[in-house]
Amino acid sequence: MNLVIIKYNAGNIQSVLYALNRVGIDAVVTDNKDTIAAADKVIFPGVGEASTAMNYLKERQLDTFIKELKQPVLGICLGMQLMCSYSEENNTNCLGIFDEKVKKFTNNIPALGSSLNEDVLELRLKVPQMGWNNIYNLKSPLFKGIKEDSYSYFVHSYYASLGEDTIATTNYILPYSSALHKDNFYGVQFHPEKSAATGEAILKNFIEL
Repeated sequence: MNLVIIKYNAGNIQSVLYALNRVGIDAVVTDNKDTIAAADKVIFPGVGEASTAMNYLKERQLDTFIKELKQPVLGICLGMQLMCSYSEENNTNCLGIFDEKVKKFTNNIPALGSSLNEDVLELRLKVPQMGWNNIYNLKSPLFKGIKEDSYSYFVHSYYASLGEDTIATTNYILPYSSALHKDNFYGVQFHPEKSAATGEAILKNFIEL
């Protein structure tokens, strides 16, 4: 298995490498186009800010290059958001692989009645979402063997809207896309490298696609 992690101005690459090692895969981290094009699978990770990351990709012509890849590609967290059409984070036009738009969580939620106590409201309103949450409405071989409502680890202030590319949903303040799929491109908002057995199984499924 020749697996490449795209190197760009974003964090969490080392943790992805460790997670792949745990499932028996040694990956190469590179921004070399020939090496990426020759890979069997490509991972596009990311922790950071959308406009800065997109500028880095454009400077190296990786923005158009990534869209032309034919092998399975997995975007993680910011990587998935950058594969969407647009992000509200600094008004950023993204790669446009997925049709969904990325929006910022807001603390304004509709009145939910007096049955919710202050502790519950505080939990619902906290931005960024940081911690474990469940994924459901799973619709892809990426989730083979994963049970509905399995928990994964999230850290994010922005979310991708629900749409035709949605293959998993999570509810935090509102329902949103926790995973997307179109053609050979997949994206997950959560961090499989930090999601224990569920994340390990998802990485294995991606490797086996």
